[in-house]
Amino acid sequence: MDTTQQGTDVRNRLVNDLKLVIKDAEELLRSSGQQVDVGYQAARAKFESTVSNAKSGLTSLQGNVFANSREALANTNQYVQEHPWQSVSVGALAGLVLGMWLGRR
Repeated sequence: MDTTQQGTDVRNRLVNDLKLVIKDAEELLRSSGQQVDVGYQAARAKFESTVSNAKSGLTSLQGNVFANSREALANTNQYVQEHPWQSVSVGALAGLVLGMWLGRR
């Protein structure tokens, strides 16, 4: 697995974990709605604001990741279309190096 794939996997796990935390926080806020203490209400309002900001930030991050991924894919596709033989030779060289490395093990 290459580093780009590992980075994508880590990013996806992070996004999923953050979504789960936000979901749990919203559930906690709904279940604790009966409290009436003034200090508690202020803390709850601040927490709701923080959860809301985290949600919007996560949505923005997810949009940026998808946009960057699409852009990288388009750039790669364009390069391969413009330089097919260079792309084939890079792939063949990578296969040769990988084959030699695996052959030694």
